[in-house]
Parts: sequence; structure tokens; C-alpha cells
Amino acid sequence: MENVQTRTAGTGRGNGDMVKGAGKFRVLGIDPGSIVTGYGVVEEAERGLCCVEYGEIKPLKGVAFSSCLQTICGGIQEVIRRTAPGALSIETIFYGKNIRSLIKQGHVRGVAILAAAESGVPVYEYSPLEIKKAVVGFGRAEKGQVQMMVRAILKLSKLPPPDAADALAVAICHIHFRKAEST
Repeated sequence: MENVQTRTAGTGRGNGDMVKGAGKFRVLGIDPGSIVTGYGVVEEAERGLCCVEYGEIKPLKGVAFSSCLQTICGGIQEVIRRTAPGALSIETIFYGKNIRSLIKQGHVRGVAILAAAESGVPVYEYSPLEIKKAVVGFGRAEKGQVQMMVRAILKLSKLPPPDAADALAVAICHIHFRKAEST
């Protein structure tokens, strides 16, 4: 990948070299951002949830926005190739005051959804309220609370960076919704 700084960590019970197999289901969670796009892969298996991999895709500062989008798309495609998720879950747009940030976030969501579609991975969307409620139990939880709960749920040795923690939370949310739909 050109023009990108990517940090990846494979902590917790997960292992980035694990192969998708019988009884296992992997979800790639995405926290879309034009400056930092967080990603996290969570696997549901007989033994519970485990972290396969998480990290951040950071386009270099000062490059054209179109280059940032290419970097993010390429980074997500690489994670999909490496981890073979059965689904991609992504946060819906968070309504805020800064319309420019919302438009950029929409573009990033678009390239993430395109990366999944081109790889044949189904996409599921969740609101920030749904994600926080599924992970913390409270829809108005703070970022720090989400980080701590993600660490506890996945039995991680350290707190993941905020954007990666949010992405892991999106993946956990999808697994919880998937369980609810199957019962």
C-alpha cells in the first residue's frame, strides 16, 4: 500500500494466522474516518469471541483526498484478503455539526462498502447507539467505556487504540445481532 501508515496488533486469544473453519464466523468491523479508519476482526467460535486482528489505516497527511480514499480502500481489501471475514459491519453516519466531516465520512463509508462488495463480503450497518448498547449496555457510553468493554469482552492484554476499539465494537455488535436473529 502506498501513502499509508498502518498499525496492526494481534493481541488477545486471537491469532492473525487462524484459518476460517467449521463452526467459526469472522466479522470485519470498520470505524470509518478520513484521517484514521479503524478496523477489527472478531471471530466467533465454540469457545466464544476472540480478536483475530485490529489496527488503523492512516493515509499520509497532506495528500489529496482521492488518494486517501484509495489508501483506505486498498487497506480494507488487504485486511479482507488476509483474514477472510464472513461479513463486514460498519458504523452508520454519526450526525454532527460539521457537515464537511460528515461528507468525508460518507465517502470513506462508500469505499469501505465497495471494498467489501468487490470481495463478495456482505455488509451490515449499525448506528452508534446500537453498537454502544450491544457492547457496553448503554447507548450513550463514552469512547473510553467502549475501549474498556472491548478489552474485557475479547480478553485483550491492553486497550486497543480508540478507532480500532470502535471497529472491534462494530464487529462484536454484528455477532450479537446475528445471535439474536438465529434464536
